[in-house]
Amino acid sequence: MELMELLKTRRTYRRFDQSRPVPQDVVEDIIRSQQYASCGNNRQPLRYAVVQTPELVEKVYAQVKWAASLPPEQGTPKDGEHPTLFVAVLEDLGLRNAITGCDAGLAISNMTLAAWNKGVGSCIMANIKRTEIMEILGLDPEKVSIHSVIAFGYPTHKSIIQEVEEGEPLAYYLNENRDYVVPRHKTEAVVTIL
Repeated sequence: MELMELLKTRRTYRRFDQSRPVPQDVVEDIIRSQQYASCGNNRQPLRYAVVQTPELVEKVYAQVKWAASLPPEQGTPKDGEHPTLFVAVLEDLGLRNAITGCDAGLAISNMTLAAWNKGVGSCIMANIKRTEIMEILGLDPEKVSIHSVIAFGYPTHKSIIQEVEEGEPLAYYLNENRDYVVPRHKTEAVVTIL
């Protein structure tokens, strides 16, 4: 896919074809892509837990919140629409620093773009039950903390950018086809060229 089209269409997806797991070669691309992300002082403070067995995916699924701007009956995936893969982004507590969050953003961007390049959608989640997920995954809270989790799967809906004027609502919504419409400011409204 051409780069700008890849960037434009790599949106958040929240409903997936649960019968279609992410193939292992795509999982490997997703995981490898984090290695190519820049990080501050090359400290590499991030670690990752890949959750792909259906039983564990469902346990993690129960600990995340979906689509905060929508009522649960609209934003939460129904049976058969759950993701088939999660990646937990972890912070090594011995290496964490002031810009670890920035490092995580760069790595997450790489992973979600690598996935979307193969047709796999994603949803980055921070509204999660961290303690419960740590326990499910058997992670040591004295060594790592959870920055976020990313849900992956083959999307069953579209996610469309709609440019809006300044002052118009920015909350995403579902259109008549149950596709996500994501209002975004026009470029000229948020960029100053000096």
